[in-house]
Amino acid sequence: MAIDLRSDTVTQPSPGMREAIARAPVGDDVYGDDPTVNSLEERVAAMFGKEAGLFTPTGSLANQLAIRILVAPGQELIAETNSHIVRAELGAAAVFSGITTRTWPAQYGLLKASDALEIARADSGPFLVSTTAIAVENTHNFGGGTVQPIGEIEKLRKGADEMGLALHLDGARIWNAHVASGISFKDYGQYFETISVCLSKGLGAPIGSIMLSTKERVTAARVWRKRYGAGMRQVGIVAAAGHYALDNNIDRLAHDHRRAKELAVAIAQIDTSLIDPSTVETNIVGLDFAAMSFTAAELSKRCRDSGLWISALGAKYARLVTHMDFDDAQCQEAIEILKKALMA
Repeated sequence: MAIDLRSDTVTQPSPGMREAIARAPVGDDVYGDDPTVNSLEERVAAMFGKEAGLFTPTGSLANQLAIRILVAPGQELIAETNSHIVRAELGAAAVFSGITTRTWPAQYGLLKASDALEIARADSGPFLVSTTAIAVENTHNFGGGTVQPIGEIEKLRKGADEMGLALHLDGARIWNAHVASGISFKDYGQYFETISVCLSKGLGAPIGSIMLSTKERVTAARVWRKRYGAGMRQVGIVAAAGHYALDNNIDRLAHDHRRAKELAVAIAQIDTSLIDPSTVETNIVGLDFAAMSFTAAELSKRCRDSGLWISALGAKYARLVTHMDFDDAQCQEAIEILKKALMA
């Protein structure tokens, strides 16, 4: 059986999670009648110190609902150059909400508050686009699972308040940031008007994300969720998987982080230009092929032919993501496959 490190979204629901799904009480969520969804929304909101939550099928939708509420059509959201909202949501902010975006570059996606604040342009008048909100991704996916420094988030909050700007947290992998840093969810949550969190990345749920904010914003977002075609009915069977994931799968993320570090160390021993293991804080290993004579796609094919699946995300970048269905024995097997593929 192939070892799949394309993403931490490839996991299979465990027997315990399947049992929780099977016994979940359900109702019609469009009418607000699904008790399992309601309890999950309330639970996650409380975890982050927010008033309310809204269950969505995807993290992209949770992000898009949040920024749609914060940023009016014709206004501007700013984010890091390689952030998920900018690069991996297929221009949804422009297509659905008429929102423009502008970006700042950061090595490994690492937040430096001054980078964002220097390009923000609030209240620009009738002739220029006004910045309304700033998005932060934690952990930063294409940065290699980077954990954002809480001190920089605090500085960003202070500067945003002075400029009258809102902050959105793309916290798809905030679980990983919490485990790696020891910072509580409420400590992260206090700095942001809106938050998105994903239950299918790292935590093993088959589907589902939650947008968090005030009751007023979540009520408005619920209308937009329906408008975008994502009103759901007896979705408690999915929400039950989220409850199970939160009960059982947060602390175990430390094992994913350890295995990612092992992969990074082994790869760096082959060629230090591919990765600096000290940058691997969580469960993502990003490989830089700038100095290599072959492409990321070529390495991906070599690995796949040997039973290891990795993602080639551009000609010169490949990504490996550890997860709960990847164990120590597979980690050693993956290292051996990578060694042969890189030295072929």
